[in-house]
Amino acid sequence: MKFRTLVVCCLAAAVVWSLAYEYCPAQQKPAQPAVKIGVVSVREVFRDCKRNIKYRTEAVAEQSKLRAEIDDLAKEVERDEAELKTLKSGTTEHLAQVKQVLDKRARLESQQEYFKQQRSLRDKQWTEDLFKEVLAVIKDLAQQKGLDVVLERTEPEFPFSGEELMMVLNTHKVLYSGGCTNLTKEVLARLDQKDTAQ
Repeated sequence: MKFRTLVVCCLAAAVVWSLAYEYCPAQQKPAQPAVKIGVVSVREVFRDCKRNIKYRTEAVAEQSKLRAEIDDLAKEVERDEAELKTLKSGTTEHLAQVKQVLDKRARLESQQEYFKQQRSLRDKQWTEDLFKEVLAVIKDLAQQKGLDVVLERTEPEFPFSGEELMMVLNTHKVLYSGGCTNLTKEVLARLDQKDTAQ
């Protein structure tokens, strides 16, 4: 009888335990920590960093100098063309002047194209180099602050032309970033600090 009582008690305990396990609320998993997100306005960093201001000032001065050289050459071409009109067509002097005008015009056009491409390539290289540095600063700041993701967050500048509006609609992906850590000022400060240290 004792054995039978022991078996019944064990079975009863198993049933109770089984029912308790089945009807108890499931254990909740520990909550996943929230993703920490930061935002940066790269446009603001580029626009306001001291290095960009210095580069743009130097570029404007250099372009003014190059534009003056081109303007001088254009004036020479105009003078030579005016002189060409005073010469009798078909004479040796007229043909020599035609050659001189064509040579200077070709030189003027090639100088204009060269300066245009030079400026474009220089600006592109400078922008790429600065962007690489901005990305490195953002990575360091994000790691220091324990951020998981950093998104580009530049406020659109209204009003838009039709073409600009479509570009913004296609590229402006972060529409709201309340509560995110804004790293823009810190990125700007670190870039300016690097320039001051050099």
